[in-house]
Amino acid sequence: MENKIGLYKTVSKASDGILYKDRKSKFYAYTFPVTNEKNIKPIIENIRKKHPTANHVCYAWRMGVEKQRHRANDDGEPTNSAGAPIYGQIKSFGLTNVLIAVARIFGGTKLGVGGLISAYRTAAQLALESSSIIEKSVKVNYKLCFSYPLLSKVMRVIKQNPIEIIKQDMSLDCTIEISLKLKDAAQTENIFKGIHGVSISKLDD
Repeated sequence: MENKIGLYKTVSKASDGILYKDRKSKFYAYTFPVTNEKNIKPIIENIRKKHPTANHVCYAWRMGVEKQRHRANDDGEPTNSAGAPIYGQIKSFGLTNVLIAVARIFGGTKLGVGGLISAYRTAAQLALESSSIIEKSVKVNYKLCFSYPLLSKVMRVIKQNPIEIIKQDMSLDCTIEISLKLKDAAQTENIFKGIHGVSISKLDD
């Protein structure tokens, strides 16, 4: 997923959704950028509200870059007939930090397992093809700890480099959490390690 210069692909924003029909069944497919599992449930609940007559709202997601995790949900459809083919499209497009959800309204004709796999896969594919896919840089977060007299020196380094301050605490000693692109991480670490009295530690994702 991550290439040599620390990039990954995802969708830029939530899609408006597309409609795919198969033998009178309607499949409404949506894509969403996601980075936290806590966001999944509210999104799915909103889709159920949007399509109150939907028999199933199936979905799949993948998150993370260096440490990836994913999940596929069939929501009552036959096992692996919905979530798995949706997830297959996420893999096929090489995306992460993305959720695809498909709401199905039954049209009166059973599609069979093979038909369901094909329909959910096609709906997910069409949703991704209509989405805005972008490349983003992998970010790395660090914590800097140092005494107050070093503040101006540390801030000078931050201003002279593409570094974003996430959080800072200047109560007794100084603690600053920073975020930067993976490709700049090694160089930035070395700069701060070269300042006597500054400790730098990588924060977990």
